[in-house]
Amino acid sequence: MSFVAKARRIPLSPYKVRPLVDVIRGKNVQYALAWLATYPAKKALPLSKMVASAAANAKHLRNIEASDLFIKEIRIDQGPMLRYYKAGAMGRSGIYRKRFCHMEVVLEQATEKVV
Repeated sequence: MSFVAKARRIPLSPYKVRPLVDVIRGKNVQYALAWLATYPAKKALPLSKMVASAAANAKHLRNIEASDLFIKEIRIDQGPMLRYYKAGAMGRSGIYRKRFCHMEVVLEQATEKVV
């Protein structure tokens, strides 16, 4: 069974968050939370909250511990973009884009293969 957590309209650019996601994709949930807790940037906080929320969903719904879960799928999608203008040189206007992202994580229970 899979457990999902979503976060929408996070005020971070998806281009800056995707390298963090590539590190924790496919890893154990405990490893991912420990790695995100020690990462020295603020952009790791929404990711760790989202993974912890999905682990809490698994604990609440099926009584599965975080040590038995792994990250099956994690996506960072482009959210809405806030565009505004500031004055530029020679009477021109410079466009600024504040990017937002939507995040989704899917956790799966790890099954041990008995040979």
